[in-house]
Amino acid sequence: MRAVVVTAPGGPEVLRLVELPDPAPGPGQVLVRVRAAAVHPADLAARTGHLPGGPVPPPFVPGWDIAGDVLAVGDRVSGLAVGDRVAGMIPWFLTRGTPGGYAELVAADAEWLAPIPAGLDPVVAATVPLNALTAHRALQIMALPGPATVLVTGASGGVGGFGAQLAVQAGHTVLASATHGDEDWVAGLGVHTVLPRSAAFDLDPVPAVLDAVPLGDLAGLQAAAGGVSVSTRPVPALDPARKVRQELVLVRTDRLALGDLLEAVADGRLRTRVAATLPLAGAAEAHRRVEAGGLLGKIVLVP
Repeated sequence: MRAVVVTAPGGPEVLRLVELPDPAPGPGQVLVRVRAAAVHPADLAARTGHLPGGPVPPPFVPGWDIAGDVLAVGDRVSGLAVGDRVAGMIPWFLTRGTPGGYAELVAADAEWLAPIPAGLDPVVAATVPLNALTAHRALQIMALPGPATVLVTGASGGVGGFGAQLAVQAGHTVLASATHGDEDWVAGLGVHTVLPRSAAFDLDPVPAVLDAVPLGDLAGLQAAAGGVSVSTRPVPALDPARKVRQELVLVRTDRLALGDLLEAVADGRLRTRVAATLPLAGAAEAHRRVEAGGLLGKIVLVP
C-alpha cells in the first residue's frame, strides 16, 4: 500500500509518499480501505516533534481521522462486515503512527469506528471524529446542571464549531467568536451572539468557557466565580482566588457518541465543512496550507 510517512522532524518537505506492506486485521480489528483522511494541526505537531510526551521517532505515519470501506474483518469483531462504510478516529496519542491515517489501508480497532450514514460523503465524514468527539467531551467535562451561558472561542474552527452547535442543542445560550470575515458561517451554527476574534472580550462573566483556540487567560478570565473553563491545550493557571475550575479536554474514542455525531451531520443537525481535497501525494502541500492559516474548513486527503 501507499502511505505518507514523516522521515525526520522538520517542515512539510519531510513528508514522503512510500510503499509499505499491506496491514492485516488482528483480533478485534477491521481492515479499512481509506477513502478520506483529514489533516489536523495535531499532525503538524507530530511532524515537527512538538508533541506532549515527546517526539515520535521517525519514520511514522501521521493522521487521526479516516473514512472508508471495510475490506476484511478480524476475529472477535461484531457489528461490522465487509463492505460497510465507516469513519473513525485513530487514537494517535496511543498508536504514535502505528497505524496512522495517511494511508491507503488501515488495520483499525473496531471500537474506533462507526458506520457512515447513507448519503454522507466519506470526505465530509472524515472531518467529524476528532473535532466533534473533542467538543462532545468538553461539554461532558463542563457538567453544567442546566441551561447556561457558554462562551466558545474559535467557532470558525472544527472543535469550536462543533462545540458551539452542541452547546446550542443542549439548550445553552452560546456566545461564539468568529474569524474575521466568517461571521455568517458562525451565525449559521445557531449561536445567540457572534463575537469578533479579538484580543479582549467586553462581556459580563459567564458560567462556562470552551476555549477551543485556545486563548488562555483572555478566555479563562471571562469565566465567572464558580464557573468552568475548558481548553483544548494546556493554558496558564488562573488566580485560585477567582474560583474557576480549569479543565483540559483530552479526546477519547467513543463509538456510540461518534455514531450519533455522524448521524447528526448526515441529517443536517450538525454542520461541518471541507476547505479542499488533495491526493496522498499532496500531503506536504496540505501541511503548508494548514500552517499558513486562514482555512475555512478541513483539508482532506483522498488516497
